Amino acid sequence: MESGSKSLTTGKSIILRLEIHTDQVKFSEIVTVIIEQGGDLVAIDVIQTKHDQTIRDLTVTVTDSAHIQAIVDRVKAIAGVTLVNISDRTFLMHLGGKIETKLKVPIQNRDDLSRVYTPDVARVCMAIHEDQRKAFTLTIKRNTVAVVSDGSAVLGLGNIGPYAAMPVMEGKAMLFKQLADVDAFPICLDTQDTEEIIRTIKAIAPAFGGINLEDISSPRCFEIEERLKAELDIPVFHDDQHGTAVVLYAGLISALKVVNKSLNDIRVVVCGIGAAGIACSKILLAAGVKELIGVDREGALVRGQAYSNPMWNWYAENTNPNLESGSLQEVLKGADVFIGLSAGGLLKRQDVAAMAPRPIVFAMANPSPEISPEEIEDIVGVVATGRSDYPNQINNVLCFPGMFRGALDCRATIINEEMKLAAAEAIASVISDEERNKLYIIPSVFNDQISKLIRARVVEAAIHTGVARRIPREYR
Repeated sequence: MESGSKSLTTGKSIILRLEIHTDQVKFSEIVTVIIEQGGDLVAIDVIQTKHDQTIRDLTVTVTDSAHIQAIVDRVKAIAGVTLVNISDRTFLMHLGGKIETKLKVPIQNRDDLSRVYTPDVARVCMAIHEDQRKAFTLTIKRNTVAVVSDGSAVLGLGNIGPYAAMPVMEGKAMLFKQLADVDAFPICLDTQDTEEIIRTIKAIAPAFGGINLEDISSPRCFEIEERLKAELDIPVFHDDQHGTAVVLYAGLISALKVVNKSLNDIRVVVCGIGAAGIACSKILLAAGVKELIGVDREGALVRGQAYSNPMWNWYAENTNPNLESGSLQEVLKGADVFIGLSAGGLLKRQDVAAMAPRPIVFAMANPSPEISPEEIEDIVGVVATGRSDYPNQINNVLCFPGMFRGALDCRATIINEEMKLAAAEAIASVISDEERNKLYIIPSVFNDQISKLIRARVVEAAIHTGVARRIPREYR
């Protein structure tokens, strides 16, 4: 629940818990104030009643968030009324957390207890001790992923720490379960020390079949992921990097079909060379893009220049084959594709007009895209954003459940570039040629076929590249 002193901006339905001194104010006066401010009182629940005081929960619906604050301010100003707290459907959904653990088998008698715990469990322990691989079949390891964050780069909120990051990680665990039947557990670490994070994840790894890194700031996220990939024998996947990259590439596959251009012939400009920008660039290079230029605060990254960010040095060495220099506006002229992972409002209509005919614009900065789709819808071939209120949302949710489902089912030791490409191609394949158009290049996250298709393609890629330790029955 939210303190009554804070500003609320979410939801169209709120619950006001009011302490009302009945000798000072009539309930009808409160109702009148709510109605005057645009609220609709739909329910009244009496929580406690005394001789001259009552505590009630008032459920109020409103048309927009501005009405919420107006109602709160006016109610707080009524003599004899104390606003105890405010909640809405979102806060109520989070009460007590959003996930829980459940038993697969009940413990109903002493015999059950001896099998799941002592003494019979000792036989299972010793079987794993003699052959560690049996942990995948005899424990939760085979279907469990750790969703690990240090809270340093949360959802565009920035460095809000491990406690505030937990609701996001719980939500991620929910998506794993609902979309791919993967059991996931949120783990928020109270440290932002790179070595301590690596050491801690390695220490808890025996319980998990995979590690999903989440909301860890750049550039630390690169070292953490690379070290863990090298030092663990289970998949480690930084979703902010690679989930974004997979879904972006899936969208680009479809978008290129809409504008009738070839991946090998296009000129791509990526703006924002952070964690996601580098991952997106890597997957595009692996897919066959020949001419790719990265732009950040210092302009286009060019081979031969020395940059303070070591990843920029790598990037400059592996992109921009024609050594183009200059600002975003300068290198964007004649480009076929713009990929934005930077900040809102960086692009102008004239910048897009200077691109190649029927350009593809992926303006993925959140919450404000690099340019609003309305500004350019008449001059682009395809436009996509990271927002759900526009067509063609590039959303990581499309990727990670099916990716881990496949990796777990074949007990992959790593998630490699081939598996990412396979996942992107699976997402793109959901949309048929008849359905595909400039407003529909990415399927809905609620399409129940996506995780299954990704799983199948990822397993095939893992087997083909030799990183699968188990061959699922349908592939034998």
